[in-house]
Amino acid sequence: MPSEKILDQKKQAVAELAEVLKSAVTGVLVEYKGISVAEDTKLRTDLRTAGVQYAVVKNTLLKLAAEDAALGGLGQYLKGTTALATSKSDYAAAARILSKFAATSKTFTVKSGFLDGTVISEAKLEALAKLPSREVLLATVCNAFQAPIAAFARAVQAVADQQSEAA
Repeated sequence: MPSEKILDQKKQAVAELAEVLKSAVTGVLVEYKGISVAEDTKLRTDLRTAGVQYAVVKNTLLKLAAEDAALGGLGQYLKGTTALATSKSDYAAAARILSKFAATSKTFTVKSGFLDGTVISEAKLEALAKLPSREVLLATVCNAFQAPIAAFARAVQAVADQQSEAA
């Protein structure tokens, strides 16, 4: 039987992990076995740069935390070695980075994930990974707004050019 001190530590760890799950807009579970230290270091750097928290977690603790955070559906994916990546603001960053890494690795696999408090399938996770970054989306929207203005400016310039040629 574990000591009272160890049980308290585990309860604290579950509570902290549940809070991480509740505060995240998206999360991705991966099986991280078979990667080198250099690959892991690069992956963690890429995730940190994108504002994604990444940690290896014990399946039993994560299962309890997921149930506490109303994400009980994640329990079926908690087998083998598990790491959790969560983001508080960017919906696609974790999925994009981890899916890209998994495509180059034979043993590193994406298990499942959640989006806004709902467990999502691997297909939805792959679709999320294919979304462009927030900056690219904002640039696309700006270009869409700018296109009519640029067309109008070209039309005005063409009229001005025609009038100067006629004069």
